[in-house]
Amino acid sequence: MRWRSFVAVGDSFTEGMDDAYPDGTYRGWADLVATRLAAEAGPDFRYANLAIRGRLFPGVVAEQVPAALAMKPDLISFAAGGNDVLRPSFDPEAMVARFDEVIGRLRSGGADVLVFRFADVMARLPGQRLVAPRIARLNRAVGETAERHGAILVDLFSDDTFLNPALWSHDRLHLSAAGHRRVAGQVLSALGVGCDEEWLLVPPHPEPSPWLAARAADLRWAGRHLAPWVKRRLTGRSSGDTVTAKRPLLGPLAD
Repeated sequence: MRWRSFVAVGDSFTEGMDDAYPDGTYRGWADLVATRLAAEAGPDFRYANLAIRGRLFPGVVAEQVPAALAMKPDLISFAAGGNDVLRPSFDPEAMVARFDEVIGRLRSGGADVLVFRFADVMARLPGQRLVAPRIARLNRAVGETAERHGAILVDLFSDDTFLNPALWSHDRLHLSAAGHRRVAGQVLSALGVGCDEEWLLVPPHPEPSPWLAARAADLRWAGRHLAPWVKRRLTGRSSGDTVTAKRPLLGPLAD
């Protein structure tokens, strides 16, 4: 087995929201991948997850990338920028240039690097006309950068299964447990490692709601999720301000 150490870098997508363990922490696709890689590599396998919800791209690069490089792992996953595209100040060309630079740094250390084209999350969210072109530009850059630097591309955007609402949590922004399992399956497929077939099973598509029921659900979602998000933007706060990385040190998976 080629990979005996894995460091995951990023934001809530990699932290594992909203795939909760019983204690309220999050599992997510990266933990699932680490479990599978550990089964292949044996007891010497080590894993760290540095991802923190709400982190913007510059924060991920400044805080997590140096730590990941210092650990000298065999495999690094990098997924960042999803929070940035939601900001009015987002500069796509600056992001693209910085993304290429970061992946070049990660690859120069000798690690294999996983990068992601984001799934289409905007189908159920407001602001699609503004945000969707930004995501498309970033996704295009991810593919180009992966080819340029020899990174391993996990193309979630081309997987239409992610249009199924059952793969998304109640906040419509983060993946559900089923969504994380599917991402884990896609990652392991990209690595050439087998996974549990159930991870790739497609959940039943929910029946469409009547118009009035759907609008009522939209109002409940706006009050519970959109309004707090807007308040955090206005007050300069982040959902991850008081959160630390769940696995900040490279160690055995049982730790």
